[in-house]
Amino acid sequence: MRDGVNERRLRNVLGSVATGGRGLVLVEGEAGTGRTTFVRRLLEPPKTAATAALVLRLSGGGAVLERRPGRAAPVPGADRPALITADGFGALLADHPTGLLVVEDVHRADAPHRQVLRRLLEHPPAGLCTVLTYRPEELPEPGLALGATVDYPADLTVVRVRLDPLDERGIRHLAERALGGDCPPDLAARLHHWSGGVAQVAADLVADLAQRPGTTTAPAPPVRLAELVLGRTAALPIAQRRIVWAASVLEEPTCAAELAQLAGLPHALGRAALLAALRTAALHRFGPDRYGFRVPLAATAVRAAVPVPARQDLHHRAAELLARREPVPWVRLAGHHRAAGQPADRPDSPARAAEEAAGTGAHQIAITLVEEVLAEPGVPGADRARFGAILARSAVPGLSSEQTAAVLREVVADSALPRAVRGEIRLSLGLLLLDQLDRSTEAGAELALAVDELADHPALAARAVAALASPHLPGRSAEENRAWLDRAEAAVVRSGGPAARTAVLASRIPLLMCAGDPGVWQLLADLPRTSDDPQAVYECARALCNAADGAFWQGRYDRVADLLAEARELAARCDAPHVEKVVRLGSVALDWVTGRWSGLPDRVRALVADAERMPCIVDEAQLVLGSLALAKGDREQFGASFTRDEPADREIPHRTVSAGARIRFALARAEVTEAADEADEIWAALRAKGVWAWAAQAAPWAVEATIRAGHPPRAHTMVAELAAGIEGRDLPLAHAALAWCRGLLAESDGAPVTAATHYRQARAAYLALPRPHEAALIAEQAARAALAADPDSCAAIAELTVAQEEFDGLGASWDAARVRALLRPSYGEQLSPGRASSPYEGRPA
Repeated sequence: MRDGVNERRLRNVLGSVATGGRGLVLVEGEAGTGRTTFVRRLLEPPKTAATAALVLRLSGGGAVLERRPGRAAPVPGADRPALITADGFGALLADHPTGLLVVEDVHRADAPHRQVLRRLLEHPPAGLCTVLTYRPEELPEPGLALGATVDYPADLTVVRVRLDPLDERGIRHLAERALGGDCPPDLAARLHHWSGGVAQVAADLVADLAQRPGTTTAPAPPVRLAELVLGRTAALPIAQRRIVWAASVLEEPTCAAELAQLAGLPHALGRAALLAALRTAALHRFGPDRYGFRVPLAATAVRAAVPVPARQDLHHRAAELLARREPVPWVRLAGHHRAAGQPADRPDSPARAAEEAAGTGAHQIAITLVEEVLAEPGVPGADRARFGAILARSAVPGLSSEQTAAVLREVVADSALPRAVRGEIRLSLGLLLLDQLDRSTEAGAELALAVDELADHPALAARAVAALASPHLPGRSAEENRAWLDRAEAAVVRSGGPAARTAVLASRIPLLMCAGDPGVWQLLADLPRTSDDPQAVYECARALCNAADGAFWQGRYDRVADLLAEARELAARCDAPHVEKVVRLGSVALDWVTGRWSGLPDRVRALVADAERMPCIVDEAQLVLGSLALAKGDREQFGASFTRDEPADREIPHRTVSAGARIRFALARAEVTEAADEADEIWAALRAKGVWAWAAQAAPWAVEATIRAGHPPRAHTMVAELAAGIEGRDLPLAHAALAWCRGLLAESDGAPVTAATHYRQARAAYLALPRPHEAALIAEQAARAALAADPDSCAAIAELTVAQEEFDGLGASWDAARVRALLRPSYGEQLSPGRASSPYEGRPA
């Protein structure tokens, strides 16, 4: 929007010049705001006749010719073109009487070149438009682009265009252009904060984030930014640099008096140092008596360059300064004490800092503060209980670890704790074990104890009971989950708290999703997304993640992306990095099943590296890597991702994915007994759980293994159980898998024509979802069945060709090679019914 307004003003000037007028456009913008980009767009036809443009760039020693009239491209030549002196500069301008003259970086011009430009602009020829670009903060004389006033002619149209930092919307558009895709609002907000809206800084950050997709931590200052701010700081005398150092430690705009105090400078020297820092643009004025860094990351660059003893002294002074404020900013105070290498000057400072962080939703800061304190020996029992309660409030939405769980276990083991306090801390321990550390059995035990301990606190008890209602908890049937949910709803009726009500709703949603109940969408619409309660917002984000997971298993992939985007936005609002990691996991899983495989392994590995403290995220991400590896024939990665020593309490959805992949791999290697044993195991788990929506990922492979092991009647029973479990339910993925299974039964019953019909119905269903890899597998399967009925079937050959093309398009090289090997021989005996008995022949490379 900013550039659109400026470009319209430029077009107006160019229009007047085209009819014989004269014009001057002064384009000013601080370092990195996009002056060169703006001029490049100006030179793009049809905005101007680019071949009539003369473009020069100034430096301290002269001018460089970048474009001359009659050339639509930069002037060819050496990497370091010769500098044009003032005399040559004047002669070059005199030979260009009309058209567009662009002189960039005027702030770097020496006095003779500035004088040449002043003379030109005092007597410009008709039909000439001059564009000067410069950094206003680096002009020799503030406000004077050419170092002195210019006696402009009365008929010269003069326009000043200022390129200000971008707003959040502009940063989002910049990121989307650079990334070639959507930039979520929370990422745009972080980029805007880190960059201060400066376009070049944002572009450098986006380039860095492209190498580390999904990261949410603050990046290092880009090289360009660091060198710029350090160079400006170095231009100051050593005594005056302390004012810039002080600003880098304080990290927020503040008044001149506080900066001088922090720098240890008397008032007069402090004021002189501040004026010098403003003059070199090392610091920026934000408003009346508010000074700091234009770009927040510039403070990071300067602070890192301050000698350690001086930096610790500055942090000590900053702590003294903040301790006198009302109210005391406890979190920042604790940070300065820590950076100064000194203990807090007040015994309650660490606890108050952690409470402030937890209360404002800064959960990661709270976790760090508490774990640092409790790592010290000799913390009194009462203080451990206080810190444990703080940690409990932040452990679940934040990114916790085994260390966090160990601290919480130690706290709840204290018999002196009041029963309700122990119950609240134990509730957080159970949720942490369940949601982040992948310890389902232990989580269930802790949550059950928490329910008893919280008997007199129905809102908290409802959250514990709701967690026990989760269908993902192993060892309980869907009916048992529903019974726990009924208890949770009864408890929440007594409590009336919005967070507790939303927590119960977050557990009801996956149960309804698993059952294919369309009423779930109305529940989602009723979530209190706009609540001012951070806990309620967190529960909303969790509910949306649960809904996205449920929609994933339903096969409603058109809904998954929107649900994840909403969850990510809410997670950013309530500082829930755990939820953000879950969202990233959902996004890569969605890319996997819907066939967006380009660059996917790298995105998954980046997630694994970023979520190393969260076993549940890492393990689920490995399923994606392993599934891709199987399709591509990468045995090493497949073996690393799918092992047989999974914990017995692994969630059923995870087990169906891994079991399905291992069965398929075993069948490819003709290890039929192993495949059938795996099929029996996963089917028994599905039967005990009673959530047949989760069967889709494993069912076709389990049925095939059972048939090939010589147990067709058992396979018929399995398919009947699946059909009964999903009958009349809105579960498109499971119904597609059912059609596939019925094709397998028909083949085993000696009815290849019927089998091909079922396969083609299944393929159409998978294409509609979409799940292109499964659709290609079934095209191959349908062709084999058709060839079993008619070895000369041209339609079957066409289906195989389509399957090969689809595998190639996905990058499923092993699958493509298998089908290509079928198509290579002449048709006839090579594709006889005997050769069409199984689509699993051939081993991964």
